[in-house]
Amino acid sequence: MDAGRFGRMTDLAPHELRVLVAVEEERSFTAAAVRLDTTQSAVSHAVRACERKLGAVLFDRGRHGARPTEAGARAVAYARRILRLMAAMGPEVRGPGTAGPVTGTLRIAAFRSAAAHLLPPVLARLAARHPGLTPHVRIVRELGRGTAGEVADGRADLGLATLDAGGPPAVPGLLAARLYRETYGLAHPQDHPAPRGLPLVDWQENCDSYTRDWWRRQDWLPPATVDVEDDTMALALVSQGLGMAIMPRTALLGAPPGLAVTDLGPRPPSRFVGYVTTPELAGTAAVRALIRELRELPLPEGLTAA
Repeated sequence: MDAGRFGRMTDLAPHELRVLVAVEEERSFTAAAVRLDTTQSAVSHAVRACERKLGAVLFDRGRHGARPTEAGARAVAYARRILRLMAAMGPEVRGPGTAGPVTGTLRIAAFRSAAAHLLPPVLARLAARHPGLTPHVRIVRELGRGTAGEVADGRADLGLATLDAGGPPAVPGLLAARLYRETYGLAHPQDHPAPRGLPLVDWQENCDSYTRDWWRRQDWLPPATVDVEDDTMALALVSQGLGMAIMPRTALLGAPPGLAVTDLGPRPPSRFVGYVTTPELAGTAAVRALIRELRELPLPEGLTAA
């Protein structure tokens, strides 16, 4: 290889990728140095080298510490994904493929109801088949980029996500597949004589993009009287007789005592739930093993295979 050409290469070294991730997460060059057991000057030098190689300013430095620029946020997302592939490379090369147990770590992002009611039996089966595989589950609110954003940013290997009717993920560049379809139901206090006349309780994570058209046609639904942060709080309020709520069936699994669910008619609103992952991680043994268990999971009542 030509020496001059080699000198112009802009590849980032693994330690530089780790520095970028550490600075972004710690929001400080000094704290990143402590985390990486190195000096602040070494971290500063590595960041400058990365900026020179990539041709962009990656962090805003100031009295507030270090905050990633838009280019920096993209660079860190790539850094995480590359480091994850490097970590998976050894087990993938040495491992038995699909024929035997899988080892290593598996990072999962899931919204609360899926994590609480669907993941436990999936992870139990996964542990029985692959005791050397260690799952790490993060609960992520399905707002904005949601769990798909966690995968795209390299924080998760696979995300359980709500999908549009057409199936694409909320973040471009990911692979997505449906697992099941769930309808919405009317949650209300048990034995209430006129539940549709109660105040409406809604929560921030409710997927209005899937229910908007249906919602527009319902002249009996009032504006939300109570807005809460998550579905567990909404269910708690409804079970205490403080209102009604329109909720997906997954959120209604394990509902508290005092709550009843009524169907919303012959054409209720519904949504699809599936998984998202990156193209490069989709073929790894750990992600394949998880997808297999997700697809073999018996679905609770109210959920149908997509």
